[in-house]
Amino acid sequence: MNDYLNNDQSVSSDIAKDFIRSVYTYMFAALSISGIIAYYVGTNPEYIATLFLTETGVSPLFYVVMFSPIVVVFAMSMGLERMSMKTILLLFIVYSVLMGLSLSFIFMIYSMGSIALTFFAASGAFGIMAVLGYTTKTDLTKFGSLLYMALGGIIIASIINMFVQSSGMDKMITYIGVFVFTGLVAYKMQMLKEMAHNAEMNEEQRSKMALFGGLSLYITFINLFLTLLRLFGSRD
Repeated sequence: MNDYLNNDQSVSSDIAKDFIRSVYTYMFAALSISGIIAYYVGTNPEYIATLFLTETGVSPLFYVVMFSPIVVVFAMSMGLERMSMKTILLLFIVYSVLMGLSLSFIFMIYSMGSIALTFFAASGAFGIMAVLGYTTKTDLTKFGSLLYMALGGIIIASIINMFVQSSGMDKMITYIGVFVFTGLVAYKMQMLKEMAHNAEMNEEQRSKMALFGGLSLYITFINLFLTLLRLFGSRD
């Protein structure tokens, strides 16, 4: 009986590890796709001009690229139960491509060295908080709720600041954003750890949730990276 229980625990642990491994595989795949496209387009001004500019100003494609990722994520979330894994994976790739196009503009604003250093800083902060979230015994549920409330406040404040144009408010939003996104990494990792040990999910559900977990971490990392870039990025 003890041997059976030990073997069962070992299998459960392996399944959980495979789930977390799949989550990070999807996250790194999305980062790779977005990074390659962002670099390729962003470092070629002629592509930016062709894709996003017209003789009279900004091309409608610019707004499509900026806002369509939100539509894609919403479609994936709403269709999670109905869509096949192949369809969700295709939308995941489309989302990564669109994000790469939207991120291409950072190469026109910041220097390459600044972007690289900020990326490594964001990676380090992400890694530390991911380990903390995975290993801590503290329940981060309430902490996560507060962070999402703060995130809602950031979004509202950012919209207001679009009209107010206050540099002080902008800095405050950015500093709070760093705290919020680093904290969300730990919270999401704890949630994913619990999900990884959920024995009630079937194989297809685990595959879908691993993809969504990777997408969630990818979005959090990108937001952390962009927030740090606003703080430390330079044109030099």
